[in-house]
Amino acid sequence: MAAVIEPGWPCPYTHPLPVASCDEGGQRGGGSRGDDGQVTDDIAAVPASGASSAADVYLGDPAVRAEWDRRYADRERLWSGQPNGALVAEVAGLTPGRVLDVGCGEGADAVWLARGGWNVTALEVSGVALERAAGHARDAGVTVHWVHAGLAAAALPPASFDLVSAQYPALLRTPDAAAERALLVAVAPGGVLLLVHHAGMDTQQGHDSSFDPADYVLPFMVAARLDDDWAVEVDEQRPRIAPDGGAGAHHTDDLVLRARRLR
Repeated sequence: MAAVIEPGWPCPYTHPLPVASCDEGGQRGGGSRGDDGQVTDDIAAVPASGASSAADVYLGDPAVRAEWDRRYADRERLWSGQPNGALVAEVAGLTPGRVLDVGCGEGADAVWLARGGWNVTALEVSGVALERAAGHARDAGVTVHWVHAGLAAAALPPASFDLVSAQYPALLRTPDAAAERALLVAVAPGGVLLLVHHAGMDTQQGHDSSFDPADYVLPFMVAARLDDDWAVEVDEQRPRIAPDGGAGAHHTDDLVLRARRLR
């Protein structure tokens, strides 16, 4: 979900959220695009512009939605508008298929993937961010299926995506590992999970003394749940390919987990 820190706040985040992300830039059933660029499906109807309408269906905690909406509304644009560098690098050798963009924010990754021939489902908790993302997709002339929900609450169909991309997501850990399981279950046999996070998240202090990095899902936690049905292709720390501008641009290194589901 690209989205979400107060201007001037460090990344990580200070609130437990179902899903959003700390940098630039997933649908159930068939979607259709109206004349105004609006995309609807059996999960959500996301307005292309203006305030969220009464028809906008959100699956998740309303307080979480309100908080992320407020953060986005504080700035005309939160991110650079460019796709995340790790995504661009890792997707280069993949054949386009169905992709789930977890925490799509203002839609930079989703639009870039759609331009590359991917069938994109993009998931985000903030309605404000989704409105911006839908506008960017309309301007680019691409179709994206938007889902207004938290990752676990979205109840996406299992084993449906050739690529599940989570770029710097703010996924809260739970006793039942709901977020970790949702990421893995969404990947189709033969498909790829790409999870990217900022290095040092497990030791970095948050803006709020109540923030505990251990409360959030990090790549090594997902890697620990991979069994013989998965092959790890990349699991490393490396210099970040950072876009110019946008919140979070000060981070210098990424943790990259790329795993392929064998069956």
